[in-house]
Amino acid sequence: MIEEKLSSLGIALPSPPAPAGSYVPVVISGNLAFVAGQIPLEAGQVKFRGKVGKDLPVETGQEAAKLCTINALAQLKAALGSLDRIKRVVKVTGFVNCEPSFADQPKVINGASDLLVQVFGEKGKHARAAVGVGSLPLQSAVEVEFIVEI
Repeated sequence: MIEEKLSSLGIALPSPPAPAGSYVPVVISGNLAFVAGQIPLEAGQVKFRGKVGKDLPVETGQEAAKLCTINALAQLKAALGSLDRIKRVVKVTGFVNCEPSFADQPKVINGASDLLVQVFGEKGKHARAAVGVGSLPLQSAVEVEFIVEI
């Protein structure tokens, strides 16, 4: 059902990206699944690099956040077998690679939040943090992690 919704939005989940370090992509503890931070990888390459607000406009940052979310959903599907096991999205944390004066992190991370609500409806509404940082792995523009209830 969730994958049908993704398909109706023109989204096909990729193979989940391999971890870029010494960690696992998803940890399940009790009825929660914690998804490690996902960067905007497409076909094994970082699609969006640089600082949002300097190298990239906010709208491109939103696309990067959406791609991070698609990768996180691919990780969850691999870990859970089906995205239909997700009862609700609990918390999203988004990191935006930006200059200290940049203040539109929430607008950038809306790219992730809006997609989750499109896909999961009311169950996709979540608590959130949108944080500006000086750099991210592989010069990624955005990194997104989240917690879901299963």
